[in-house]
Amino acid sequence: MPSNAQSKKWTLTECVNYALEHNISIKQTELDIKTSTIDKRGAVGSFLPSLNGNASHSWNIGLNQDITTGLLQNQTTQFTSVGANVGVDIYKGLQNQNTLRRANLSIVAAKYQLLKMQEDIALNVANAFLQVLFNKENLKVQADQMSINQKQLIRSQELVNAGTIPKGDLLDVKATLASDNQKVITAENSLLISKLSLAQLLQLDNFQDFDVVDDTEAKDENSILMQTPIAIYDKAKEQRTELKIAQTNLEIAEKNVAIAKGALQPTLRGFYNFNTRISYADIALRDNSGNIIGTQAPPAFFSQFGDNKGQSFGAQLTIPVFNGFAAKNNVERSQVNLEKSKIAVEQQDLDLQRNVYTAFTDAKGALNAHESSIVALESRQEAYHYAKEKFDVGLMNSFDLNQSQTLLSTAQSDVLRTKYDYIFKIKILEFYFGIPIIKN
Repeated sequence: MPSNAQSKKWTLTECVNYALEHNISIKQTELDIKTSTIDKRGAVGSFLPSLNGNASHSWNIGLNQDITTGLLQNQTTQFTSVGANVGVDIYKGLQNQNTLRRANLSIVAAKYQLLKMQEDIALNVANAFLQVLFNKENLKVQADQMSINQKQLIRSQELVNAGTIPKGDLLDVKATLASDNQKVITAENSLLISKLSLAQLLQLDNFQDFDVVDDTEAKDENSILMQTPIAIYDKAKEQRTELKIAQTNLEIAEKNVAIAKGALQPTLRGFYNFNTRISYADIALRDNSGNIIGTQAPPAFFSQFGDNKGQSFGAQLTIPVFNGFAAKNNVERSQVNLEKSKIAVEQQDLDLQRNVYTAFTDAKGALNAHESSIVALESRQEAYHYAKEKFDVGLMNSFDLNQSQTLLSTAQSDVLRTKYDYIFKIKILEFYFGIPIIKN
């Protein structure tokens, strides 16, 4: 955890940026992009000629005919051979071209996958961040409520001493105070757990000293609700990453079909071979009659290298006739995968439409719920103040006052819950409209 993480409070923007930089899943996806880039380099290499060299040195030990006596005797002879061959594809059913196009598409798909993961992580971080904010404010509400009841306990003791209210009312207040203490403990635990969830998303170790600050704004957030669902859907179709991934995978499937069909066509390959050999055995000297009259040392190494060289070149045409239906099955398999990719695009489009309409409905519902909770809170506050005044003059017992306090506390929690639920639902809707989770 950064050393300054304990001394400062994190904003939503800082949390999202930190998660995008340190998340393990994102790092793995970045490696997938590198793998796709390597695959592209291999596809480019298929257009280049292949060049291979070879060299060997051998020892022949055993009975060999002596070139001077003609007799067999144990001898050791040595030979060196050197060669090279070059090959290049002239025509291969356009497989190399389609493989390169597929490699380019694979890089695009990998980048879309990375972007999709970044978007998902940003959403998850935003959700966890808002949950921490809710739990922080909810803890404050519960603590304030307990503070009020502590003051009420003192006031109730005074009223009991004055004989204004019975002692049973004082016991009710004490029971309520104990319940408030339990609510504070529950709120503290909820806050701790939400901090843990957010810290884990950020890959942080020390979550107990980790804290956030509210940099979100609920006001004017409903501007996105001025759009129609169909307008948001049309915008999402142009920008949503998951749809682009499906469309790119469809293009990759089309290239796979083309590559498989290319394997059914003849292939033409050009080749060039070079070889030479060097012998270390003595050479027989002959007279004009062909009789061996002696031996001489073999020619120099590089002289033999040039004298004994040989070359061949040409073209090789390969026509696929029958290969156990392997090529045909590959074509059919790739065509099936192409149909599956088409269906995946259609399904992704339907899912996107459903998600947009659901997000729009959820956002409007969250706005209505938040506005209603504010109205309810105002009513509960007035009701509580009225009940408090009656209790202070002995016209209301502690049970009824506690009921009013409980309803007020519930209304305060509802305002907080609906506020952050509304902010998150709006961010989801903006997300589909192309507005980023954070404004950099």
